[in-house]
Amino acid sequence: MKNEIKILLVDDEADFRQLMSFWLKSKGYSVETAADGNAAIKMLQEKIPDIVFLDLNMPVVDGLGVLKKIRELDKNLPVIVISAYINDPRAKEAMSYGISGVFYKRKNFEEGLSLLETALRTHKRLKRD
Repeated sequence: MKNEIKILLVDDEADFRQLMSFWLKSKGYSVETAADGNAAIKMLQEKIPDIVFLDLNMPVVDGLGVLKKIRELDKNLPVIVISAYINDPRAKEAMSYGISGVFYKRKNFEEGLSLLETALRTHKRLKRD
């Protein structure tokens, strides 16, 4: 069941975070949110979710800083980075940390759902093998 899938959504924009969280919950997923990188790192140290949606552009600890910490904690955790900018050079850098994809904020949430489902299937297959 989808509600067994735990998602951590990290984004400093409250409106986007609330809207995406509501939308993912409406699709049957369990969603926890963090408003900044420090909060995300604390949550990740307490419990590893099944997948992370991670904004790249945040104050204090940005998405790349959180991504580096995620890889210290779990090198295989699926991470989809979020960016408002299609040509964001940090998205290219994030690729070197084995992310599952990039979701652009101006895109339809259905594209994020497609990335999510693909990442979860791939991760499940890798765990089996």
